Amino acid sequence: MRQRDLVGYGLDQPAPQWPNGARLAVSINVNYEEGAELTIENGDPHNERIGEVTSIVPAGVRDLGMEELFAYGMRAGLPRFLDALDRHELPATFLMCGRAVERTPQLARACIARGHEPAVHGWRWTAHVGYDNPKVERADIVKTRDVIEAATGVRPLGFMCRGSQSLHTRALLAELGFLYDSNGWDDDLPYWDTSPSRPILVVPYALDTNDMKFYHPNGFAGAREFLDYLNCALDLLLAEAERGRTRLLNIGLHLRICGRPARFWAIERLFERLAELGDRIWLARRREIAEFWVGRFPAPAGAK
Repeated sequence: MRQRDLVGYGLDQPAPQWPNGARLAVSINVNYEEGAELTIENGDPHNERIGEVTSIVPAGVRDLGMEELFAYGMRAGLPRFLDALDRHELPATFLMCGRAVERTPQLARACIARGHEPAVHGWRWTAHVGYDNPKVERADIVKTRDVIEAATGVRPLGFMCRGSQSLHTRALLAELGFLYDSNGWDDDLPYWDTSPSRPILVVPYALDTNDMKFYHPNGFAGAREFLDYLNCALDLLLAEAERGRTRLLNIGLHLRICGRPARFWAIERLFERLAELGDRIWLARRREIAEFWVGRFPAPAGAK
C-alpha cells in the first residue's frame, strides 16, 4: 500500500552537486498529448472540455472545434518547439501519450531523433486513478511503452500520467522495470518510494511552473506573466544554490498551449535565459536526472 509521507528529507536534505558542478538542475518537459484526448471520434462518451474555451458541445456529440484546438499543437506547435530547442541547444523530455504516438509516429520519431527523451504519459490523456483493475492498467502502460519504442527506437524508462495515479501505478511501474516515476508534486529533489514491493525513484514534477495554468481561472493570463513567474522560480532557486542547496526546477509545456505565437514569445525568452546561464544550471533530461540520483543515492538498504 502506498504510504503518505509528509516529512520527506526533513531538515537534513541531500546537497550533491549535479554532474556539471551546478546545484540547480532544470528539466524542460514537453507534453505530447494531441490525439489522445477524450473525443467522440476516439470512441469516448464525451469530449475533453478543457481548452482555449470551455466546450459547450453536449455529451455524445462530436466537438470538431475542440479537436482542432488540440490538433494545432501537432500541426503548428510541435515544429515551433523543435526549432527553438534546436536553436538554443536545449535537451527536453517529451511526455508521450501512446494514442498520440500511434497516430503520429513520424512526428514522435522526429522528436527523439533530435536527442530528446521519450517518457510514458499514459495511453490516453486521462488520469490513471480511473483504473480499478491493475491488470488493465498494466496492459495499457506496456502498450504505451511499446508503441513509443516502436515509433522512436528508444524504450521510455520514465512515467507520468495526467492528474492522479491509481493506488497500483507505482507498484506496476516498479514491476515493469521503469527507472523513475514523475507523478510526484511533493518535493524539489528526487526521492525513493519504498512502498511498492520494489522501490522506485520519484523524480518530482511541478504544476505551478506549467503552462497548463493558462487554462485555469487562477492561472496565467499573458505571456509576460508566465515568463515572470518562471524567472521568479529561477531567481529563488539560483539564490538557494549559491547557499549550497541542491534543487530541481521542472518546467511543463504543452504543444497546443505555449505552441501559440503569443505564448511562445515567453518560451523564446525563457530558452534564451536558460542558455545564457551556462554551468550555473544543469539542463538535463529526466532520465539523466534519475540515473545520476540512483548512482549517487541508491535505493535504501533493506528496501524490498
